[in-house]
Amino acid sequence: MEDGKIPTGYGSKFSCQWSGNENSHKESEDDQSEEEKRRETGGIFHKDEESTEQKLYQIANELLQTEKAYVARLHLLDQVFCLRLTEEAGRGSFPPEVIRNIFSNISSIYSFHSQFLLPDLENCINHWWSPGLGKVWLQHAPFLRMYADYVRNFDQAMELVRTWTERSSAFRNIIQDIQNQEVCGSLTMQHHMLEPVQRVPRYEMLLRDYLKKLPKDDPDYDLAQKSLQTISMAATHSNSAIQKAESLKRLLEIYEMVGEEEVVNPTNEFLREGRLLKLAARNASAMERHLFLFNNFLLCCTHKFSLLGQRFTVRCRIGVDGMQVQQTTNEDHPYSFQVSGKEKTLELQASSEQDRDEWIKVLAYFYTSKQKYPVMHAHFKTKELGRRAPRWIRDNEVSMCMKCQEPFNALTRRRHHCRACGCVVCWKCSDNKVALEYDSNKLNKVCKSCYSILTSRRGEKRRTLESETSPVSSHNLMSGFLQYGDNTKTWQRMWCVVTRTEPPVLHLYAAPQDVRPLSTIPLLGCIMEELPQEFRGQAYFCLRHWKTTHSFVCDGLDLKERWLAVLKVAVTGRIPASTTSDVINYPFNY
Repeated sequence: MEDGKIPTGYGSKFSCQWSGNENSHKESEDDQSEEEKRRETGGIFHKDEESTEQKLYQIANELLQTEKAYVARLHLLDQVFCLRLTEEAGRGSFPPEVIRNIFSNISSIYSFHSQFLLPDLENCINHWWSPGLGKVWLQHAPFLRMYADYVRNFDQAMELVRTWTERSSAFRNIIQDIQNQEVCGSLTMQHHMLEPVQRVPRYEMLLRDYLKKLPKDDPDYDLAQKSLQTISMAATHSNSAIQKAESLKRLLEIYEMVGEEEVVNPTNEFLREGRLLKLAARNASAMERHLFLFNNFLLCCTHKFSLLGQRFTVRCRIGVDGMQVQQTTNEDHPYSFQVSGKEKTLELQASSEQDRDEWIKVLAYFYTSKQKYPVMHAHFKTKELGRRAPRWIRDNEVSMCMKCQEPFNALTRRRHHCRACGCVVCWKCSDNKVALEYDSNKLNKVCKSCYSILTSRRGEKRRTLESETSPVSSHNLMSGFLQYGDNTKTWQRMWCVVTRTEPPVLHLYAAPQDVRPLSTIPLLGCIMEELPQEFRGQAYFCLRHWKTTHSFVCDGLDLKERWLAVLKVAVTGRIPASTTSDVINYPFNY
């Protein structure tokens, strides 16, 4: 029997149903022509309305043809990929259990389909004198439960493939060698591994279609109904993985087009793609780009010629962290909008107002909150300077330096862009370089004002870090140097800090910038002891905690009075409100 054709005997069952035009009498040559058509179509007349028998046969034949292709893919996974990787693992290139965990029970699945299900389907179609799929499936449907192990293992298998492709050159080379062969059809191994996850729901769908077309009084109906229940139970094990598999399949397709391995990450979710025009930063000339939007990043690509199908080159990648979007106004380019990320700022033109609004909506929905569209300013806030790629002011929008106001000319005063704020400036005003965070801390030309801000911020950052790791902090009630000892004979100069915590404590540091104290004295319940006779009238005070007495000497009587005032409150546990005036840092802020 030729694939895709229905046996003549089957067609003869309903050949009498043929109806021609309104003239019921046919001439002999017309009858001969129709008989030839009957032979050419395998006994079936091609009518506008297909008969029930034809539809049933087409469903069964589709199942057979897809099963043949599926068995070929299982053979590729089990007898090519798995076999070669197992042989290499035997040489010690990587652990054998890695291969077992990747391919799970694929060998059992391949044996079942190639040795049992496919031969019985072929036999059923070759003897299609009456529908019989239900009988075939009633025998084989229970064995589909073996797919549960494969589906449960699928996520781990994908992660192992990714890990060992990066870790082992032998693993990677074998996979790439097989993928380059014609039998793979330019698809990755992960693509082929998706098929078993999606196969059982495919059986369920085809059998449902079969039951819809099958008359209820047909002997095969009850058998098909029971088979469908068994297949549906097996499919429930796959349903949770189907969405992940479909998503990963799309990620793999995009990966093949753009070549960015970061795309093939199970945590990525593909959201939208489309062709837009990118407006040049300097002169607003338009260049075609293809955008791929994911939940983690946006890829801006250009087309490249390839005999293997549609391919792209990634021009820039913008992370969604801190991404902003807004509609822009441009007389020469309607339907434009701007996407600003930390790495780069793009101005894009959509094909229509609806297309622009849909891009803005999806970007704003995923990356903003509360605002319909995030507010973007013509000039950056100081805190964003150097941390986010600016939008460049276009050359034709200014006639003079935006810093010194000197007019531009083609010879002696040309236009330059500050890489921090995007302003157009002259060479004198851009003769500074500084590392910019959004450009991986590479040195970039910046204008004088940005240079001043960024360099001063660097100093402030260092001072802030010192302050955060130092006992000198607004979270303290008082701090300063004191002479300390358990008795008057063992004085040490210590940096002492009374904290604002509850309960308050007294930390003793060797130096002001130390992070870890040498000693800590709980203040709640401490007693301010009377001074020995010889120290009365001097800058001396004592704290007694249980049976231990801690002695301190200040640099002056005024400072002693301040310490005593703070300590008398702290030992009671009553902490004053957190205000800047409460904090006493001596000698730095005193």
